[in-house]
This record gives sequence, structure tokens and C-alpha cells, in this order.
Amino acid sequence: MNQISNIRTQAIFMSPAVLVAAFIVLPPLLYVFFTSVHGPALSFAAYSEVFAGRLFRQTLVTTLVIASLSSLLSLLLGFVVALHLARQPARRRAALIILVLLPFWTSILVKCFAFTIILGRDGIINSMLSWVFDTKIQLPLMLNHVGLLVGMTNYLIPLVVLPVLASLLAIDQAIYRAARVMGAKPARIFWTVTIPMSLPGILAALLSIFVMSLGAFVVPSLLGGPQDQTLSNLVDFYNREVLDWPQAAAISVVLFGMVFIFAVPLTLWRRRKA
Repeated sequence: MNQISNIRTQAIFMSPAVLVAAFIVLPPLLYVFFTSVHGPALSFAAYSEVFAGRLFRQTLVTTLVIASLSSLLSLLLGFVVALHLARQPARRRAALIILVLLPFWTSILVKCFAFTIILGRDGIINSMLSWVFDTKIQLPLMLNHVGLLVGMTNYLIPLVVLPVLASLLAIDQAIYRAARVMGAKPARIFWTVTIPMSLPGILAALLSIFVMSLGAFVVPSLLGGPQDQTLSNLVDFYNREVLDWPQAAAISVVLFGMVFIFAVPLTLWRRRKA
């Protein structure tokens, strides 16, 4: 009975925000779907052309590969940062969290242009290597997978650190003491205590960064090469270059459906593990 009452109370308090969000989000989404079916004509020809096109299939595979690689790399690096922060005193942790959030407070467009200065053929990294080895070095660090993954992980890591850190801080230290008393080594404690008990934060972070990676646009445009373009870039191509708005809208609907398909199972799995 108390659980039902709590759900009812949460629904009452959340309903205004849900209504406002629905009022802001639903009309544009409905208009995009309306455009994808050629308006009142209700034709699905745009979807047929999209799925039959080789460009869409290649871009779809590229989008999934980029989203998977950037999510896994960001999750790995972000977990290491969160684990380090969890072991710091509270005051030092607060200062370090500000450093973690600094890239998140900076415009992604500004960061991408900064990375072009760092990763370019005559950028900071290549200039330093040329000075160290006393020869001209021009490593291809951007307009390829390297630059793309650097930009994506820089953007996504703060979204990993915060939920994982919350899960790590919620672990009772008595569990660690009990494991050490029972003779467990640090590696065993990590795999049998830390990882399982931080799993809710890991799943929440994975859900957030994977969904955001699927819709990435700025980073692939500025740091990726022609072979690294995502579905969002394809939507922009059909909007601005081809001027085929039904196909652009159809790809947008497909992208939204992909986000929904991946987000719902991950959300249910996270709730089961929580």
C-alpha cells in the first residue's frame, strides 16, 4: 500500500514536468514523422529509398561502430577516474570533480576546434614530437578514427564519472573490511565487490553515453574523416545538400527508433540490477 502511495505521489509531482516536456518535444517529433511520410500523402517511399540505399547502410554500420567504441573507451577511462575520486578525501574529491566537469562546461564546438590545434599535422603533439626526435613528424591524428575517438571520449567521460562515482560512494566500507578480514586480495575485492555493487552506476552511464553517441554530429563532422560520418551527418547532408526533406526526416525517425530500441532494454536491465 505504501508503495502505491509513493508511486502516486511521484506521479503528482512529476506530471507538470512531463506535460511541459511533452508539449516541447512531441510537436517537433510528430512534424518530422509527418514530413517523412510526405505529409497528407502518407507515402512510405522515403523509407523504402533510405533502406535500399547503400549510403544509409554504410552510415548505419559506421554509427553503431563509433557509438560502441566511444562508449566502451569512455566507460573504461571514466570508471578509472571515478574509482580514483572515490578513494580521495571529501574536500580533495570536490576540487577534482570540478576539474572533471570543466570540459563538460565548455562548448563542444570550441573543444573540437581546440583539438584541431592539438592533433593537427602541424599541431602541438606533432610539433613536440618533431622537436624531440629532431625530424619532421606529421602523424595523422585527426580526420580519422583517432581524432574522432579522442573528441568523443573527452565529451562523454564526465557523463560516466558522475553516476559511477555515486555508486562507488554508496558502497558500505564495512563490506571492504569484511572482505579483507576474510583474506580476499585487492584484485578479488575489485571483481567481486566493487564491480557488482557499482553496476547500477555503470549501466546508467552506459545508457547515457551510448544514446548520445548514436546522435553525435559535431565531433564526427570536425574530427572524423569522410568514412566516419554518422546518421546525424547524413540527415544534415539530405537537408542542406540534396534538399530531400522526406528522406532526411525518414533517417531522423530511424535514428530515433534506434535510440528507443537500445534505451528501453538498457533501462529495464539497469532497474533489474539496481
